Amino acid sequence: MKKTILLLLILISLNKVKAQTNIILNNKQKSIVAISALTAKGNLTGLKNAMNDGLDAGMTVNEIKEIMIHLYAYCGFPRSLNGINTFIAVLNERKAKGVNDPEGTAPLIAPPAADKYASGKKILERLTGRPEIEPKRGYAAFLPAIDTLLKEHLFADVFGRGVLTDQERELTTVSALVSLGGVDSQLSGHLSIAMHTGLTEPQLKEMLAIQEIKIGKTEADAGRAVLTSVTTRRQ
Repeated sequence: MKKTILLLLILISLNKVKAQTNIILNNKQKSIVAISALTAKGNLTGLKNAMNDGLDAGMTVNEIKEIMIHLYAYCGFPRSLNGINTFIAVLNERKAKGVNDPEGTAPLIAPPAADKYASGKKILERLTGRPEIEPKRGYAAFLPAIDTLLKEHLFADVFGRGVLTDQERELTTVSALVSLGGVDSQLSGHLSIAMHTGLTEPQLKEMLAIQEIKIGKTEADAGRAVLTSVTTRRQ
């Protein structure tokens, strides 16, 4: 009987520890937030420091490369290319100091062109947890080409590359959108997806606290308002 009670107490304690570890972002996630936000904002000095911090925290070269690829879809080629050039400089400086950072997992091969729309649709449904509705509505009905590009390129080509998990890609996305500002509709949608991938409200609040330090209070407060709306709607 005593052994059974002791075992139950141990299990309860382990569950509490597990729950507590899910409350906060780990060091890799914090680095993803900082790198994504600073890339979107165009703060290259801060980005350089964040990239060094990320590598020191155990991020691989390919993970940071993948963030740069992912971000072009949300903040454009200019910000992404500037981020890539900053990363090249960071890696060169680290190599000059004798630091050899691990390359990490290689990206996956894109699906054949004929399968891209179906592949992208499946990825989107996995992210949202909802089936894609036919016939198309809103922007997809008004301009079908953008729906095709989103499915075939953003979701099949970009989200389908692997290296980063769905959760890490959504953390990358919402961090960039908060930093950009003025995109509340898209931020709302991606915060919902982020929570569907397993990110919790406390973790997203911590993301916004990092944004306030790295980017500014105005952007963080605007993000908090959207997060409050999303969490209220999900309750």
